[in-house]
Amino acid sequence: MNKLNVLENRKKSPTKLTRSSKLFKSIIHGIQEKKGEQIVSLDLKNIPEAVADFFIICQASNNNQLRAIADSVEFEVKKNCDEAPYKHEGRQAEQWILVDYVNIVVHIMLPEPRKFYQLEELWSDAPSMEHND
Repeated sequence: MNKLNVLENRKKSPTKLTRSSKLFKSIIHGIQEKKGEQIVSLDLKNIPEAVADFFIICQASNNNQLRAIADSVEFEVKKNCDEAPYKHEGRQAEQWILVDYVNIVVHIMLPEPRKFYQLEELWSDAPSMEHND
């Protein structure tokens, strides 16, 4: 099956996720465990062209922390929800790691790529919430 077919056949869960969902809370906890900064969630459920229900975006101060946050998110979700990511990308480039749980996509970024891509601005019509300690 080619990559395009995989994307076309990818379905969001019929269960509507909320910020109170176990998956959502596990991701936030995983980020906070490794001191991720400027944690923001974007609720994309009412945006027809969105590929997920939520984006969770956070910042790491260096490459080691970037990897540690991604590992922590995957560990917490596996432990609490028994779920592995659908896909993850960016571990080689070490600038921006994306961890995709289909309904929730986690973006872990270094300061420069976050400033450059401005995901919060790109999806500014989505309600956002900060999740800092």
